[in-house]
Amino acid sequence: MKKRILVLLLVALTVSVMLFAGGDAEKAKTADVSKPLSVMIWDSNQEPGIRKIIDDFTAKTGVTAEIQVVDWNNYWTLLSAGAQGGSLPDVFWMHSNESQRYMSNDLLLDVTDRIAKSSIIDPENYPADIWSLYTYNKKYYAVPKDVDTIALWYNRALFDQAGVAYPTDDWTWEDLYAAAKKITKADGSVYGFANVNSNNQAGWYNLIYGNNGYVISEDKKKSGLDLPASIEAMKWMEMMINENLMPPQTVMSESSEDVLLQSGKIAMTMQGSWMLPAFRDNEYTLKNCDIAMLPKNSKTGRRPSIYNGLGWAIAKNSTRTDDAWKLVEYFGSQEGQLKQAQLGITMSAYNDTSEAWKNGVPQFNLQAYLNMQDDMVIRPFSRNTVKWENAVLDVMLKVWNKEISMEAGCKEAAAQMNAILAEE
Repeated sequence: MKKRILVLLLVALTVSVMLFAGGDAEKAKTADVSKPLSVMIWDSNQEPGIRKIIDDFTAKTGVTAEIQVVDWNNYWTLLSAGAQGGSLPDVFWMHSNESQRYMSNDLLLDVTDRIAKSSIIDPENYPADIWSLYTYNKKYYAVPKDVDTIALWYNRALFDQAGVAYPTDDWTWEDLYAAAKKITKADGSVYGFANVNSNNQAGWYNLIYGNNGYVISEDKKKSGLDLPASIEAMKWMEMMINENLMPPQTVMSESSEDVLLQSGKIAMTMQGSWMLPAFRDNEYTLKNCDIAMLPKNSKTGRRPSIYNGLGWAIAKNSTRTDDAWKLVEYFGSQEGQLKQAQLGITMSAYNDTSEAWKNGVPQFNLQAYLNMQDDMVIRPFSRNTVKWENAVLDVMLKVWNKEISMEAGCKEAAAQMNAILAEE
């Protein structure tokens, strides 16, 4: 009897091994290495530079890759559909807004062991806060791509026409207000400043933290938008809205701040370092515009920059995880990161590559972005960032449209945000 049971167990084990081997063989069959790896990003301004980096990678490894650029809103719709249908790109950008959701749902490849074995990816060479965006249960699910800061872009020509001195490192938000008031034209042809309600990281978040308020508590359980310090900071923005020193929301919803700057319609706007390729490649901004540090808060003396960093992620169900890792490893290597900086794509996450980025486009005062690294605050996030952020932006739209006061808007936004955080 025992012998018969042993025979049956051996047969079962043999069948299991054959099935497992068959599964691997089937996966290997579907992994067509002759086809390019699929890479998806959302910023067309960065595509030419990333294409050059991929070309260098292909020359070294023989592995090819094809880039698909999808705009921000459709990117997440397409990625979500791919996740549900099991057809994610091999390699793609991940953002702090979505990373917790994708990691907790086991959609991204765990690269912890690959990083540990890598001779060119060492977590010590990148900001710890950026790693934290792509870490779940002490496991890594992406390699840092970049780091960004926020600075003030201004139109020299419009300043000259109004006889106003250019922004300096000593400017306060009161100085910006005064300059905007002098530059704004009553006929609506030129406005002193612009910040659309949906531009939070590169916009009004910086005001809040500069006044020692906050958007979300450190434990991710409470909104800080209804704090007196946060409301006080946001009343500066309300003043800009109510005094018509910014274009109406209807205008900004059709033409974003970068488009308004490129067309000579606004004198100043806050923009992230990732916007460099767009402004560098635009004839008008290259000729007429420059960069300054954000103004200081006159009460606290602070001028923080809300910063973030993207991650290069790999689909867990990719049939070519080894090749995909080679590409991600190269993107994150010192060589790949230095090329990203030198090509002026954006500031790289790898330590000590910022100077190469600054020197790549000497026409602009990129030192302003580097100086903004002195007081950096990681972009507010939690597991359901997108859900509460969209709710907050909807409320802020009412403020920007002058339907409710800023104080009422901040309190309503905080209440909605707290309700969503309570469900996490």
